[in-house]
Amino acid sequence: MVIFRLIDVPVDIDRDAARRAAEEELSDPKYRDARPGFLQQIGQWLGEQLEKLLNSLSSDVPGGIFGVVLLVALLIVLVVVIRLRTGKMAASARAGSVVFGGPRKNASDYRRAAEEAAAAGRFDDAVRDRFRAVVRALEERALLDARSGRTADEAAAEAGLLLPNVADQLRQGARLFDDVHYGGREGTEAAYRTLTELDERCRRERPVAMAAP
Repeated sequence: MVIFRLIDVPVDIDRDAARRAAEEELSDPKYRDARPGFLQQIGQWLGEQLEKLLNSLSSDVPGGIFGVVLLVALLIVLVVVIRLRTGKMAASARAGSVVFGGPRKNASDYRRAAEEAAAAGRFDDAVRDRFRAVVRALEERALLDARSGRTADEAAAEAGLLLPNVADQLRQGARLFDDVHYGGREGTEAAYRTLTELDERCRRERPVAMAAP
């Protein structure tokens, strides 16, 4: 160890001699072997920097370290929200908000089911089935292709290009459907009547010719 090597050094050693003695001692291979690896040094340095950052934040952020924890929690929430709107999480959420969750019925069958639900006061079902009748009728007229996985907003946007006179009403109908079917809101007689009028208007409207690209 260092203490044994320094016994041979004169007590009145000057600064240069002390430096040379220290360099000779530290050049021993056993010190090189004992030094931490490069990754370990990097990890230690990062840990020190993080500790300094947290200490500075704890003094600057209101609430001290609890304020820092709150900020970290808010950042995590922000990341989750972003992931919900993009990426795989968004795709999963989108997969659960389609208009048709199973085999399609005829438009007339959806209308009949909606009327029966409305007569029984089950306006949640009435709203859902009436909007499905709108979309299914557009598919039967070949204004929409019978594509699986289409959301209410997508159906309204696509149909609105060919039926511009009811584009706004289609978007409103899509919102009513989503609010009831996925938003947890209760269906109302007014919402059902709105979708019934939309269904009738779409049946009367003629599509516009799409300009060639």
